[in-house]
Amino acid sequence: MTAGNEKTESVVVVGGGVIGLASAYYLAKSGRKVTVIERDPSLLSGGSAGNAGMVVPSHFIPLAAPGVIGQGLRWMLDPKGPFFLRPRIDIDLARWIWIFFRHANAKHVAASEKLLCDLSLQSHRLHQELSKGEGYTLTERGLLMLCQSEKGLEEETEVVEAAHRLGLEAELFDKERLREFEPDAEVAAAGGVWWKQDCHLTPLDFTNALRKGISRDGGTFVEDDAVDFIREGKEVIGVKTAAGDSIEGDRIVLAGGIATIKLARKLGLRMPMQGGKGYSFTLPKPRKSLRLCSLLKEGRVAVTPMGDSLRVAGTMEICGSDTSVSPKRLEGVVENFCRFYPDFTKADFEGIEPWVGLRPCSPDGLPYLGHVPGQGRVIAATGHVMMGLSLAPATGWLVEKLVSGEASPIGLSQLDPGRFG
Repeated sequence: MTAGNEKTESVVVVGGGVIGLASAYYLAKSGRKVTVIERDPSLLSGGSAGNAGMVVPSHFIPLAAPGVIGQGLRWMLDPKGPFFLRPRIDIDLARWIWIFFRHANAKHVAASEKLLCDLSLQSHRLHQELSKGEGYTLTERGLLMLCQSEKGLEEETEVVEAAHRLGLEAELFDKERLREFEPDAEVAAAGGVWWKQDCHLTPLDFTNALRKGISRDGGTFVEDDAVDFIREGKEVIGVKTAAGDSIEGDRIVLAGGIATIKLARKLGLRMPMQGGKGYSFTLPKPRKSLRLCSLLKEGRVAVTPMGDSLRVAGTMEICGSDTSVSPKRLEGVVENFCRFYPDFTKADFEGIEPWVGLRPCSPDGLPYLGHVPGQGRVIAATGHVMMGLSLAPATGWLVEKLVSGEASPIGLSQLDPGRFG
């Protein structure tokens, strides 16, 4: 296809979450006719609206890593623990667990860390460009990994050594340095790591900016569910919606998070993926002001200042597609936050409605990004675990290159949607 003809291509993007919007943004920006089919334009039931809003090059270790299984089993015994896998008789869950076990090792981490680092650094650069061009605030003060124990500090020291080998900027700090980072609040931590290239934003500001850019560049939105495909012979030429509409396109991008599983199966692709449920609270007027976003090592809680408010997020419940709320795990999030920030109490969270969302979790902790096997017109972009917002710009940028046929500057073979057969 010539460059001139590329500009007339029509692309249907299935999914109005952060990955779908970023893909649609870069496709519309390139001059293509883009239609976004979105189930929930408010994003309130997706995995992005209530998340911690962190852009994290520091996260180069995939979810499937050494020690995760043992730690996870211990946490499952604690009803307030930050991790839970809901036992159930389910072939897809059993397959997911088996693949996760096979990848939770040092060899997989070594094979994945440079790829995740490259994706994250590219996404960080694109976030910087987008924030300036589309008018949302990107707060670039870094991220604090806070540790209360010597064991925690030792573990993070090893991560910092690996980060330095990858060219990332990270500084170990003690209690005195911590007071410089957060002068206005007491922080009960022995020290930690300052990840200098990490930053944060308000998720809805980001997604609204993407939507505005898509509309400005001629993209349109359809509020509906995509339920099947339109075919000419074996070739996919469009999408059918629950309302009975048929939306045709030269290319189809499947970027609907956990909902992508059902559609992909209609094309013979069984991507193992589980919903990873997370919760958050947003304090509208926190009693103390925080300057940096933080991760609480021993509590597994994320803390992000967002304008005048403060977001506190946590838990990972492997739960399929269940979005029910566990009061005990909510208590655990609050208690762990207050343990690190003693200026706050449980009373600060009373009357605040918790948010719940599902992260699309692949079993090896790597996204799915590439053409669906046997379908040259269909691209899958999902499975980003906890990195959807962070990796959204790079993913959308790479989706556009896949559509155009341009060689990717980042190797994508490890992200093949068909890698598990």
